[in-house]
Amino acid sequence: MRMLLVEDNEGLGDAVNRHLRGAGHAVEWVKTAEDAVEALGLDTFDAVILDLTLPARDGLWVISQLRRARSAVPVLVMTARSEIDDKVSLLDQGADDYLVKPFDLRELDARLRALLRRPAGQTSSVSAFGDLTVDLAGHAVSRGGERLDIGRREFRLLEILLSRPGVVVGKEQLMAQLFSFDEAVSINALELYVSRLRRKLEGSALEIGTVRGLGYVARVRDGA
Repeated sequence: MRMLLVEDNEGLGDAVNRHLRGAGHAVEWVKTAEDAVEALGLDTFDAVILDLTLPARDGLWVISQLRRARSAVPVLVMTARSEIDDKVSLLDQGADDYLVKPFDLRELDARLRALLRRPAGQTSSVSAFGDLTVDLAGHAVSRGGERLDIGRREFRLLEILLSRPGVVVGKEQLMAQLFSFDEAVSINALELYVSRLRRKLEGSALEIGTVRGLGYVARVRDGA
């Protein structure tokens, strides 16, 4: 999805940024609390990955600004603090979850998936749509038990659409969630991925519909 990474450590920030982009997420990486608040005021993100120890203002200030603005964006805090009092304080002040440094990037993935499932009320990373099964954790799509060859960015597109089944998702929103700010892409790139995804889902119960002038919608075909 579209992530805001707030981390001033070059090594860790670069590792997390590369990992998330490699998994198909769109990432904006900033290094100060002030830049984070500015980015959050200008754009919409699916999650914030936030270091607590930042130059000048700290991560708790970012959380306080978010919650004061009544933003419900999930915040995953990265912290070197391991004392239980700090963890309780983090959650009480508005963080949704935390990772204690150093951490395995696979744990980062798992915690992000858990945060992103909450608004949809999902309790598992595996969902069924007619004869199609989508495994968010395994980045896998199968039909009738047979795995489909879905590319990384095609999978992210499907994931975005299936997070709101039956709801039209605008082209601009899809562009923002699929591609990072520094990727020079046009609307043609989105249309190409939609075309590829449709071709690979052909014959399944799930269809990707076009709402002219607005965007795309994922829905299970009638009778499926």
